[in-house]
Amino acid sequence: MTFTSDNRSSAVMIASAVVLGAFGALAVRQLMKSDRGGFREIRNAGTRSMQTPPRDWDETDEELDESFPASDPPGNY
Repeated sequence: MTFTSDNRSSAVMIASAVVLGAFGALAVRQLMKSDRGGFREIRNAGTRSMQTPPRDWDETDEELDESFPASDPPGNY
C-alpha cells in the first residue's frame, strides 16, 4: 500500500486529535482532583465583602456587582 500526501495529512490530523484529546482528559482529571475543582470562591456582592473597596461606588456599580458572574446587564440598564 502506498501512502499519498492526502493519507499522510489525514494520519497526522488523526494523531494530533488523539494527542490533544489525551491532554484534555489529563487536564480535566487534574481539575477534578483539586479540592474545589479548580474554581475560586466568589465573594458576595457589595463593598462590605471587598478587601479593598473603591472610594467612588454608586448605584450602577452596585447593580453591576450584583449581576456578576451572569452575562446579563442589570435590570435598569
